Amino acid sequence: MHVAHLSLADFRSYARAEVPLDPGVTAFVGPNGQGKTNLVEAIGYVATLGSHRVATDAPLIRLGAERAVIRTSVVDRGRSTLVELELTPGKANRARINRSDNVRPRDVLGLLRTVLFAPEDLSLVKGDPGERRRFLDELLTARAPRLAGVRQDYERVLKQRNALLKTAAMARRAGGGKGADLSTLEVWDGHLARAGAELTAFRIQLVAALQPLVTAAYGQLAPGGGETALEYRSSFEGELPTSREQAEEQLLQALQAVRKQEVERGITLVGPHRDELVLKLGPLPAKGYASHGESWSFALALRLASYELLRADGGEPVLILDDVFAELDAARRDRLAELVADGEQVLVTAAVAEDVPKALAGARFAVSDGAVRRIDA
Repeated sequence: MHVAHLSLADFRSYARAEVPLDPGVTAFVGPNGQGKTNLVEAIGYVATLGSHRVATDAPLIRLGAERAVIRTSVVDRGRSTLVELELTPGKANRARINRSDNVRPRDVLGLLRTVLFAPEDLSLVKGDPGERRRFLDELLTARAPRLAGVRQDYERVLKQRNALLKTAAMARRAGGGKGADLSTLEVWDGHLARAGAELTAFRIQLVAALQPLVTAAYGQLAPGGGETALEYRSSFEGELPTSREQAEEQLLQALQAVRKQEVERGITLVGPHRDELVLKLGPLPAKGYASHGESWSFALALRLASYELLRADGGEPVLILDDVFAELDAARRDRLAELVADGEQVLVTAAVAEDVPKALAGARFAVSDGAVRRIDA
């Protein structure tokens, strides 16, 4: 799989940009703040319907513009697909596939698969649990696009259930202990348990599949650096479920067990939105104990494991290395370059050409003043 052409209109710093791309390695080189990351961010957006830099779409629209458009020509096993996304703040985004308007944005998922390394990845190790949940869920969706619908269903039910609990909590405080009508709460419990169980079961399976790949990748990046482990921790007590049905039953029981606390606090206290992926280096959690270098190696190992997992599924993903090499010491830089150099398409951003390892020789673009210009022969 590779992107053959990227076209932008009013996306980030670009009023217009047309970038033809080839398989193999391509590096975008230029001073910071010139728009290198904007290019690969757009490609990543097509793959995930989200940015690795911001949580909302508004910052993606060029200042003064009403909307932004991203177009990519994606080639997979000899077949070309034109994917177009129109981003409009405050309104629903629109999508087109091969010029057809009869699609939803989430129908785009799976047409382009990417694995993106970026300085923000350090938050996978050092950040809060939400970063690691997002990592799992984006990888799940890349492998099985239909799970985007499961995630949306869960988030919708969670929002409705939280609204009911919040109303009950406010009524309870206002009424001196007498709460609002909660007769519909059990219905929402059932909806939450069904969607949450499916998401939980798939996450647990994914963690099991990632474990040996993360161990291998970490060993390659940091030889002799110790053993790594991934541990999925549910927000409710008991052993991890081994099936969707068991997860649903456990989640329903957990909701019943915390009903009083939820009504008092006005929020859902158990479910996949509160689960955690614990990363361990040796016997200790990496968060709070791993050094800066160890944390970087662990984050890179998670991305490399994702890359290998998607490759094993079939249809090699596009690999994006966004300003990563400047963050690494020489040894890790060279090891990472050697591990990914044979990718079908590898896109690299760097402030200076010297930051791109020799193992990643290929096409070069200069990026400056809103212009993208190919500079290699």
